[in-house]
Amino acid sequence: MSQLPKPDRDRLRAAYPGVCDTPVSARLAMPAMLLAAYAVFVFGVVDLDFSPTRLFSGVSQLGWITLMMIPPDPGTSLSIYLKALGETLSIALLGTTIAAVLALPVSLLAARNIVPSGILRFPVRRFLDSIRGVDTLIWALVWINVVGLGPFAGVLAIAVSDFGAFGKLFSEAIEAADSKQVEGIRASGGSALHEIRFGLMPQVLPVIAGQVLYFIESNTRSATIIGIVGAGGIGLQLAEQIRVLEWQKVSFLILMILVAVAAIDWISGKLRFAIIGQRAVA
Repeated sequence: MSQLPKPDRDRLRAAYPGVCDTPVSARLAMPAMLLAAYAVFVFGVVDLDFSPTRLFSGVSQLGWITLMMIPPDPGTSLSIYLKALGETLSIALLGTTIAAVLALPVSLLAARNIVPSGILRFPVRRFLDSIRGVDTLIWALVWINVVGLGPFAGVLAIAVSDFGAFGKLFSEAIEAADSKQVEGIRASGGSALHEIRFGLMPQVLPVIAGQVLYFIESNTRSATIIGIVGAGGIGLQLAEQIRVLEWQKVSFLILMILVAVAAIDWISGKLRFAIIGQRAVA
């Protein structure tokens, strides 16, 4: 069997200098990044006072708390907990809906194919980024001080936080829309409003609806968290039971939250697949 000819390294090096003669900086980039990541990790362990002893003692305490949670028992407060769970679901649904309705017209102003001028589009995008950069929990603390404790503050917190996120997601969906339908409406004499109404919206509405359904599922968990700081819902009940060390009630509330999130996930998944015209896979 004949052997393959040995490669002419000098000729290959001359033909492909960018591959064969890699600069020293490029060769050292990956080791430098790994070394920097390791240094940050070591600094974090030292600066945050990481202690294996405290970790192991905490795990044993967690095991003891888990034993005290068994069996889950609502006591005589089942009706109160069901009402609180309904309040949490209402906060998530209403807050998400308000955010989506308000964000849709603003997202048109942030889309490049609707507002070509960067001077007009830039402040809208930065405004959405500034709102989106603040976590829902922070908005809940703000609105609690503005309108007081209760679910109304939770609705406003989720609405404001999701407004920034929806504005960005909706504008990206609008920019990704096919321009041929818009050009067809323009060629037939349609106005700019007709282009948006009949050219863009039919394309992006299924995407927008899927995003809204996903956020409703996600905001159910967020509504639970902001309830702990006083924004109403089942999170408030959970914080109160943890404070008085009623661990069986705590485990029951956690199970209620898990079941509710799983049910909403299943329903929203079915609806999303139905909207995009595909059959959900079990």
